Amino acid sequence: MDIRTTSAGREGEIVALFEATFAASEGKDEGALIGDFVRDLLGNTPEADLRVFCAQDGGALIGAGIFSRLHYPEDPRGVFILSPMAVATERQGQGVGQALLRAALAALKSEGVDVAVTYGDPAYYGRVGFAPITEEQARAPLPLSFPHGWLGQSLTEEAMPALAGPSRCVSALNRPELW
Repeated sequence: MDIRTTSAGREGEIVALFEATFAASEGKDEGALIGDFVRDLLGNTPEADLRVFCAQDGGALIGAGIFSRLHYPEDPRGVFILSPMAVATERQGQGVGQALLRAALAALKSEGVDVAVTYGDPAYYGRVGFAPITEEQARAPLPLSFPHGWLGQSLTEEAMPALAGPSRCVSALNRPELW
């Protein structure tokens, strides 16, 4: 397995991976919603605000995780949110997602990002260091439909900080149905 930090030329393939993965686990409508979200995220997010990590095996795309900047205008720390993440259905349970996330978090840390957050299954994301956080620690940009899935981790030597003030996500993620 090889992990790449670029999506150039693979945007259609990445969208298809997310559509298929979410359709298989959550249904056709969710697959379409996430596919549309990823298309918007890849096509309309400024390069400085987007980090795409792809896992491939023999050239075939088997997983992807997309991080985008989460702005806390009252806080000096750099924060990125993982949303979304997918591993091809036939490759799930083989460690692809964990390896992809570990590589992505190491890359973000090496570029000086202070905090990573995500919104998902605490049991899954806890395996790579994410832990439940409260909105007092880090306010989400939109109301959370399931607050127990709001997770974060410090990418520095310090403990997970409390981030000051409200947050603002990239435009593609600014959709209530995703929260």
